[in-house]
Amino acid sequence: MEERPRQMDARTYLPVLMQLLDEGRQVTLTVTGGSMTPFLVHGRDAICFSRPKEPLRRGDMAFFRRTDGSYIMHRVCRVSPEGYFLVGDAQQAVEGPVAPEQVFAVVTKVRRKGNWIGPEDAWWRFFAGPWLWLLPWTPSSSTKSWVVLRVMTPSCAPAKAPSWPKVLWRSLAVF
Repeated sequence: MEERPRQMDARTYLPVLMQLLDEGRQVTLTVTGGSMTPFLVHGRDAICFSRPKEPLRRGDMAFFRRTDGSYIMHRVCRVSPEGYFLVGDAQQAVEGPVAPEQVFAVVTKVRRKGNWIGPEDAWWRFFAGPWLWLLPWTPSSSTKSWVVLRVMTPSCAPAKAPSWPKVLWRSLAVF
């Protein structure tokens, strides 16, 4: 008989997964929800996570528990003395400060489109770096449109480079 994944309420199984984390194990979950789109897609992708071994940095994907008891996995966009500020890749609203004690895991690798990738992957680095920088300029996730960057090569670069905001504006194409 073929084993099929089961869906359960997070409040039921996450305490068990936290116990596994306390034992030093890595845990894998299928992504649910759309807040990390386009990097991670609901039902298609999975995350592997473990207890943080060091303080989180900008770009890390952290699993934390909100004060209302809900569990969330988002990306760290800012670290301050007050705590961490996190945002989903498909969101513009930043949440925080989140106390370090609320963070119980950090994502160590993801299964994206069927392939396991880690922090050394180009897509991982893009969403941990430039994507966070672009979030203020992306349309809201409700419009289902995305920002695409054109790469300027030396052969198409203007002789006299315009100011950075003009280069950025001309390089963004929203569709």
